[in-house]
Amino acid sequence: MDNSSNVMATAELIKNKLIIWDEVEAKAIFEEKFFGKYIEEEKAVFLQLSLEEGMILLEREHINLLDKKKKLTVKKFYTLCCEMDPEFPQKYTVYRDLRNRGFIVKSGFKFGTHFRVYNRGVNPYKSGSKELKEHTKYNVHAVPENYAHSYQEWSRYVRLSQNIRAKALLAVVDEESDVTYYVITRIRP
Repeated sequence: MDNSSNVMATAELIKNKLIIWDEVEAKAIFEEKFFGKYIEEEKAVFLQLSLEEGMILLEREHINLLDKKKKLTVKKFYTLCCEMDPEFPQKYTVYRDLRNRGFIVKSGFKFGTHFRVYNRGVNPYKSGSKELKEHTKYNVHAVPENYAHSYQEWSRYVRLSQNIRAKALLAVVDEESDVTYYVITRIRP
């Protein structure tokens, strides 16, 4: 069976970003559950994928990935991702789990977490007034099971999540790569 029929686009690895330059290919990937983010720099518009998005699309054989014009395998790209981001193993495990459950997953960087998660099937980029736009359902932070944290760190995380009306989830990845989700809330006495 030829898997090339699944390939929707070719992405290029540039430092720690994956870029799809072709407009038609970018549109196909973006509209497939909203992978990537359009970036406009100087006179170029392109689709940028996170490492997690690129990894799942590569695993699902929806993209070819090139690094210096050489095609990367899933195994080689995973190794590179781990070198670029020491948190990648647990982040990707959680990202893949959420995507496999049908959620739309975007970066949570500006909210102090790994991922923003939207309900299944919604458009996180819906245009119009703020009231019409979809809201983040969960802010998800991925950690290994032996992770130590401070109360201040989690207090900030919960407050930022509550400010955008999202539930704060702690996604704990165990040694078998199973994910357990914990809701973290603030209780006022």
